[in-house]
Amino acid sequence: MTDLSDLPPVWSGRRAPAGPAALLLVALALWAYAVRHTDVSRLDDYGLLSALHPAFWAGLAVLTTGFWFTVRDPRRPGTWSAAYVLGLLVMERATQAVLYPTPLYAWAWKHEAVIDHLLTAGGLQTADQVGDMAVYDQWPGFFAAQAALQRLLGVDSAAMFMAWWPLVSSLMLLLPLLLIYRTFTEDRRLIWTAVWLFYVANWVGQDYFSPQSVAYALHVGVLAVVLRRFGRSAVRRGQPRQAVWTVVLTFLIVTIVISHQLTPGMLVVCLLALCLSRRHRDWVPVVTTVVIFLAWCLTAALPFLSAALPDMIRSIGDVGANVETGYGATPTGTGAIATSWAARLLSGSVLLLAVVGVWRQRVLRHRAWPLLLIAAAPLPMFAASSYGSEMIFRVLLFMLPGAAFFAAAALLPKVRTLAADAAAQEAGRRQTAGPAERRRWGIATWVPLAALLGTTLAFVPAYSGKDRINYFPPQEVALVRQLFDQAPDGSLVVAANRNYPDAYASYGSVDHYWFLDDGRSHVDRIVRSPAATLARDMAGVERPGRAYFLLTQGQLANSEMNGQLDKAQLRRVQRSVAASPRFRLVAENSAGWLYVLKQSGGAER
Repeated sequence: MTDLSDLPPVWSGRRAPAGPAALLLVALALWAYAVRHTDVSRLDDYGLLSALHPAFWAGLAVLTTGFWFTVRDPRRPGTWSAAYVLGLLVMERATQAVLYPTPLYAWAWKHEAVIDHLLTAGGLQTADQVGDMAVYDQWPGFFAAQAALQRLLGVDSAAMFMAWWPLVSSLMLLLPLLLIYRTFTEDRRLIWTAVWLFYVANWVGQDYFSPQSVAYALHVGVLAVVLRRFGRSAVRRGQPRQAVWTVVLTFLIVTIVISHQLTPGMLVVCLLALCLSRRHRDWVPVVTTVVIFLAWCLTAALPFLSAALPDMIRSIGDVGANVETGYGATPTGTGAIATSWAARLLSGSVLLLAVVGVWRQRVLRHRAWPLLLIAAAPLPMFAASSYGSEMIFRVLLFMLPGAAFFAAAALLPKVRTLAADAAAQEAGRRQTAGPAERRRWGIATWVPLAALLGTTLAFVPAYSGKDRINYFPPQEVALVRQLFDQAPDGSLVVAANRNYPDAYASYGSVDHYWFLDDGRSHVDRIVRSPAATLARDMAGVERPGRAYFLLTQGQLANSEMNGQLDKAQLRRVQRSVAASPRFRLVAENSAGWLYVLKQSGGAER
């Protein structure tokens, strides 16, 4: 069997393009210039897409072109390909951390609140104490580790470093990906192109400060260990070494199970799929995972699962409902729809390339059969659960390691068997390459480059197109912190939705109510008579608690771009509250308003 590394480069006999160092430095220089001249103070519905300086796009194009010619040149060491991939991660995952003065994503701020609660409470809490948030105490691995890291670094809050988490979590994936791909090929062109495509196709936004980001990296790590150290060849190398890797595998699985709800299930289906391959028909990994997963579900996670089990059972087999987006999750407006389609086209393109790679590369289809199984294994999860209307994104995420490998194979020359290679030489095909052959070589260079460039550029709108929702300016952070600095225990915070920073701050002592989570009929009543309806909803808070109404820039953006209430309707709610004698303005700035419901009897504070 002839690997890709044994084949001549498509520009054989020609001088290689400009040195990799020059193109890499030019790309990074353009990126640095772009971030210095990008203004994110006024984002529109296209998010970061329209705010970026044009130099960013030029830098990304130069980086992709330099990578393509560098990775296909056999004279270049693999370290240059690695340098380009690291440059890609900087441009993809560090740009937001450099541009935005505050961390992105309401969910990241929520996880910061969980860590703060864990440090304050000093231990795990029951459902009676923290309500729905108790689910985080039943999967505390990530939060306990972050609390320890926060203490070790001596910082007051995880917000000090969580803006850089997308870059960190992406780097955590690099080693296990390389190990997986090196299991099936020694060709660095295929390996590094697969890594590149994996990163540009991973737009689904699960690399932020979250348990999923760490659990997913560990999931890929488990697959790397199983593919390299378990199966027939590993058994022949002896049991003592196998026992050591079983211990390593057990540690990784335990960490996954205590950190995230969905990832262990995805790991189980991937390991079961590997058992369909004779090379990896080793039941130790899958049995270990199932036993640890069930042990945790029947002990620490039992309170949550007992309450959620009826809904989970009802969703099994209902594929249509499981992939359907719920109310308030439908992109609305030109920008939101355009970026949503960019994400779909990016994923569809990579999956289509993977299908082409499977079809073209017959030898790889046999050699990397386990990777094909891993790519297909998550698909049945569509029938298992909706996972909050996010199952389609999670399935795509867990398909990526295998899909990216075959997508890369579609862009590279065919792998040949030794017999086919010998027949080609006897026929004199290599020695008699004429103009038509050279033209074919040209197409084989530039068409794949165009595909690689298109997917890489499409990552930006897919990943950053909703930054108007995900970015909270410092004024919004300051307004929300002013609220929680003054809210007594037992207070109630009412807001349109939970898309604002620190939305879960002090969740152990302060209640929250997001009225857009209610049924549409009640939302319509609020729109018709805002101040009166909200005042009734907020009544009954006992002293010393207070009832606050908060409306911020992040809530407006989320409601408008996800098809809930438009800007005019929410501003009508705000003006009604402002004009009502039942409410008093506590604070306002360019990012929002904060009101308190006046209490009957006694002096106002």
